[in-house]
Amino acid sequence: MPWQNGDHPQSYKNQPMKIREKAVEIANALLEDGTQEGIAIATGLKMARAFFEQKRAKE
Repeated sequence: MPWQNGDHPQSYKNQPMKIREKAVEIANALLEDGTQEGIAIATGLKMARAFFEQKRAKE
């Protein structure tokens, strides 16, 4: 089930908004590619955190 407009997996609820939004974006893309929902949720969060860590390291 794709997420949108503030709707997100329960496991994302305690994440900062920018990480949560990026994780939803990534998870939705993974779902479109046929990834299972649980894997998409976990991978989305992991990749979103890595994205912002890399962005912070470049600054």
